[in-house]
Amino acid sequence: MILKTQAKLMDDQFFGLTDTGKERENNEDTFIAQRHANNRFIIAGVIDGVGGYSGGEIAALFAKEAILQRLEKPSEEIIPMLIDCFNQANEKILTEKIQVKEHNSMACVATLALADIENNQFYYVHVGDTRLYLLRDGSLVKISHDQSFVGYLEDSGRIDEQTAMTHPKRNEINKALGFEAMLTHDVDYAETGQSPFLPGDIILLCSDGLTDMVGKAEITTIITKNNSLKDKCQELINTANNHGGRDNITVVLVQNNKQSLIHDVTMPVAITKKKDEKAGPTTTEQVQDKPITLQPAPVGKKTTGLITMLTILMLIFLVTSIWLYVQQTNEKNTLPPKAVFKVAKKRNSQEIKLQNAIDHAKGYIVIIEDTAYKMPILISRAIQVNKDSLLLKANGKVELKSDPDYKGAAFNLAARCKSMVLDSLVINNFNIGVLAFNTSLSLKNMRFINCMAALENVFVIPDQKYINGKVTAVRFKDDSLPVTGKRKVWNKK
Repeated sequence: MILKTQAKLMDDQFFGLTDTGKERENNEDTFIAQRHANNRFIIAGVIDGVGGYSGGEIAALFAKEAILQRLEKPSEEIIPMLIDCFNQANEKILTEKIQVKEHNSMACVATLALADIENNQFYYVHVGDTRLYLLRDGSLVKISHDQSFVGYLEDSGRIDEQTAMTHPKRNEINKALGFEAMLTHDVDYAETGQSPFLPGDIILLCSDGLTDMVGKAEITTIITKNNSLKDKCQELINTANNHGGRDNITVVLVQNNKQSLIHDVTMPVAITKKKDEKAGPTTTEQVQDKPITLQPAPVGKKTTGLITMLTILMLIFLVTSIWLYVQQTNEKNTLPPKAVFKVAKKRNSQEIKLQNAIDHAKGYIVIIEDTAYKMPILISRAIQVNKDSLLLKANGKVELKSDPDYKGAAFNLAARCKSMVLDSLVINNFNIGVLAFNTSLSLKNMRFINCMAALENVFVIPDQKYINGKVTAVRFKDDSLPVTGKRKVWNKK
């Protein structure tokens, strides 16, 4: 038996399709593909249930229901709203697990995106091993990161895509909705981010039933064809089934189908004036066809005298210049050297963008996407952190590198910054990586390269006061591999 569900097609901007596959008897996948908030956003989501007949399908439906209920009351801060969608889905699944013993092993993995076509942006939240891709200019880029051991091996380049697709542990996941009591207790539990979504771009959300069967190159070939999103979805499903269809297969496509602002360059057309009977021929063609002959000016006595005078003046100027040069050279050894003042460089657009992201963040979490910045980000003066608390996390490879003329700190944490978490950044070639003042500082998966001092924490103490306190020993553990979080492993199948 094959079960299929599809979203309503609207203006060929989004479409979703799910299929049971060839080996499963029930479909634990579901999806979301619809408009939201007076058509401003397109909601796209793929949810893959965990737990088989003991509740995986139910968990996926509960998550979908909770997400749509939360989105009925939209808020201005989009990413916190998406995280709250997952929190409410997580709570609903946990409640069901407590009330129904047969469902005590159910959970689900999910990827949810909100596409803002008008402002050319999309936002996402992700838990598990469903995936989010971005297609731009014929190139397909994986945005989300699989929260699994095999996914980590593939993302870090330790195994290739083909090995990951056939790995015996490819279905073992570390995180899912329904695993933990409260997602908000672990800010790293859900992966979040935002990215430009330009005219012509397509985002693909899919379950592992597609990516375990169909490689990235073949997916790219299918979704770059000049056909409808509905046809693309159907061909992705068919291809996965033709390759074995071992699992449920779900795909959702969203396209920014606004017209590109880039136009073809055309040669300017010459304007041809009409022939005026009285004025004679005046068209561009007629003027260009006329040969132009330049006659040399006659040389006379006045011209010869002028040339002689100019020659004398040039000789006087040359002699004067040589004399001044000799005088300045002799004075260099007697006069003190002049002070040289360097004019501070203007900040480049990348560091301004990073500084603005921190300054204007409405919450305490700032996610830096490597797709949104040109790497490395050259720093010409310290990035200032004036917030009370901040988690700065990088998705992908994000590197801050010192401008050749700057060797100060990469980050300067103000005295009012009491708590700072830096996660997954590379800080390269600074005198000081992070300069802090009385700050509680946590590092996770940070790398410091060619820094004279990675950290400098200055303790500001009032003058002439009796001081009591203690600076405890600080230990940082180094590792050759990044820390991937909780080690709990669940097998989806």
